[in-house]
Amino acid sequence: MTKLRNVLLGSAAGLIAASAAQAADLPIKAKAIEYVRVCSPYGAGFYYIPGTDTCIKLGGYLRAEASLGTSYHFSPAESGVGGARNRLSDYYNSRSREDLTIDTRTATEYGTVRTFFEATFTWTTGTYSGAGNGGTTYTTSTSSQVAGGFLGVYYAFIQFAGFTIGKAQSQFTSPWAQYPANIMELPGSSSWDPVNQFAYTFDFGQGITAALSVEDQVVRSTTNVWNVSAATAASLATGAYGGNDIGGSRAPDLVAMVRIDQAWGLFQASLAAHDNHAAYFGASETTGHPDDKWGWAGQVALSIKNIPTGAGDTINLTGVYTNGASRYNFQDYMSGTTFAMYGGSGLAGVYQSVGLAGISDSVFVSGSGQQLTTTYGVQGGYTHNWNPNWNTSIFGAWAAARYNAQAKGYICGAFVAGLALSSGAAGCNPDFNYAIVGTKTAWTPVKNLTFSAELAYLMLDQKYAGGSTVVLPAQSGIAKPGAVYELKDQNTFALMLRAQRNW
Repeated sequence: MTKLRNVLLGSAAGLIAASAAQAADLPIKAKAIEYVRVCSPYGAGFYYIPGTDTCIKLGGYLRAEASLGTSYHFSPAESGVGGARNRLSDYYNSRSREDLTIDTRTATEYGTVRTFFEATFTWTTGTYSGAGNGGTTYTTSTSSQVAGGFLGVYYAFIQFAGFTIGKAQSQFTSPWAQYPANIMELPGSSSWDPVNQFAYTFDFGQGITAALSVEDQVVRSTTNVWNVSAATAASLATGAYGGNDIGGSRAPDLVAMVRIDQAWGLFQASLAAHDNHAAYFGASETTGHPDDKWGWAGQVALSIKNIPTGAGDTINLTGVYTNGASRYNFQDYMSGTTFAMYGGSGLAGVYQSVGLAGISDSVFVSGSGQQLTTTYGVQGGYTHNWNPNWNTSIFGAWAAARYNAQAKGYICGAFVAGLALSSGAAGCNPDFNYAIVGTKTAWTPVKNLTFSAELAYLMLDQKYAGGSTVVLPAQSGIAKPGAVYELKDQNTFALMLRAQRNW
């Protein structure tokens, strides 16, 4: 009996061991697959990132376009080889771009945490310039090389509990910025160009919000701080009325905004304070410097939606006034800060005509304080939808720059002496107006694919006395000879053709 029991126990142990060994050879049960799920709380296109409670949306566009009548893409022929309007000037320019956006949202006990990123990969045609020896030099920057291009980071910000931190649209700017109904950039409004900021938005409900922010002023929000004592004939001939004497950053721009955004449209009022911090009067710190001087800018914007002319038709209007903060009117995408446009002349004894102008935040001379520059401008656009596939818009803008009497004295002293202005100080006036009018038509044959054409007419209205002449030095970069030129208003056309696929 004992032997039988031992045999049975041994057999059972063997069976258990065999079963265990066989089980070890079986595959391990796989974990449940995390399928991508639609995230409905934040609208169409959002999906949960598998294994997380964060929703993500990818988007972007691919764009191909060509501009005619410009030597620099999207910039009118108002300076450099474009403004020269000779054999160095390009009649057309082209660009291709891929844009990528990444939007994430996560629900928390403090509300939604959002991050947003937008970047572009762009290739743009290069340009030629004079080499100074009768030849030309082609742009060699990587942005225009055959296999080159450049990366642009437009947005990179975090939003949490009312705060916006990072590179985002300025709180000063209207939703349409310099594009009320157009593609070509217009003056009379702060730039779309995003800026690093720390902002807080108050939401009062029913589409009423207000925001306070501190924003980086470097590059984006500064034009020129001109030391007129450093002006030369060469700089004056390009519309630069002095040496650009901007000091290091000391204070960010301070911005406040209030907005009403409802079904009927939108109204917004914005205010910004801008610190003008100059460097030195001369080559070293021992020469002294002017004190800082704060400037400011104010803006109102109005949008009227669904007007009686048709479903989806809109009117967008903006008005801006600045004193010592000119970039909030003459924004950086619209143009440069100096203008030198050439044309024909009917005066005897002159080579050609030229329109010279320049924009600054302030001007000074050695031993003096800063004199702030005043600007103001308006812009507007009307868009009419003929049907779901076609729309046409008309748009326009006008902006002005005005220097006070003391600033004019500084500039005109240099201008008369440096360029031998024929009408003398009495005929010298660096004030100017700049205007654009145009129209755009867009065709959308299928959803998210649009072809558009836009024609714009640009006018530089300079204020030097009629019939005045100047003697300009030779300018090898644009192949202009040293000669007598008539000071005269100038104008130019620009045409933009674009194909864009959004996704």
